[in-house]
Amino acid sequence: MTGRKTAASPVLGLAGPKAQKSISLALQGGGAHGAFTWGVLDAILEDGRLAIEALSGTSAGAMNAVVLAEGWIEGGADGARGKLEAFWRAISVDGKYGGSERSLIDTMLGAWGGSNGVPPGMIWFEMFSKVASPYDINPLNINPLRGVIADLIDFDTVRACTQVKLFIAATNVRTGKIRLFNGPELTADHLMASACLPMLFQAVEIGKEAYWDGGYMGNPALFPLFYEAAGDDILLVQINPLLRKDLPTKARDIQDRLNEITFNASLLRELRAIDF
Repeated sequence: MTGRKTAASPVLGLAGPKAQKSISLALQGGGAHGAFTWGVLDAILEDGRLAIEALSGTSAGAMNAVVLAEGWIEGGADGARGKLEAFWRAISVDGKYGGSERSLIDTMLGAWGGSNGVPPGMIWFEMFSKVASPYDINPLNINPLRGVIADLIDFDTVRACTQVKLFIAATNVRTGKIRLFNGPELTADHLMASACLPMLFQAVEIGKEAYWDGGYMGNPALFPLFYEAAGDDILLVQINPLLRKDLPTKARDIQDRLNEITFNASLLRELRAIDF
């Protein structure tokens, strides 16, 4: 998306020696498919011609955004690439050694792979989650992703970062409105809130408010990039497909398509508003 200004914009943000122009990145949430976004980011960082002025992310997109920013501050483009690889390999290792059934990280990040690829135990777990609250089935609120985030991300570095603007989306449970968290205030709780699927995990409480996954209201949020970034261009890295050729007829496929539509709704609204 481009075209707001006619004058050439200066190179701002996370810029290497080859940077020729600045862009903002909008990173959609999509569970374990966020590893696809990692690949896109790795290619941008390796190429080096684009400077990153601002990052807006939701759920897995939020994690990619924060990990990239911290890695860059610590070691430039190579540091960001290494940090992103370490994060996704940590996610992969947790799933690999999570036992015969899929781990909670796999479940939270949506790594189902269709009905045929789901162990029977996890099928029953998903069915049970439709009728039982996470406050009942997970009273200790165990979420292995928090450990990965705590081990790999230095939030003091993230909060001190002034080279790039960060916007992380969550959904306020009480108001139903989007809540954007900015770089200087970010903690592990803010990332967990952005990725909190309410049928699996208890709402993340920050201050006096409780939050669920940001994908319900901003997946990702585009408006802060228009109002807060100086550059003209936004690169949207989308995970959930807008179109599906075939009509889903199996229960798992129907649920998957419903999730895609649900988590694309807020993005489509913003794109229509921009078009007008």
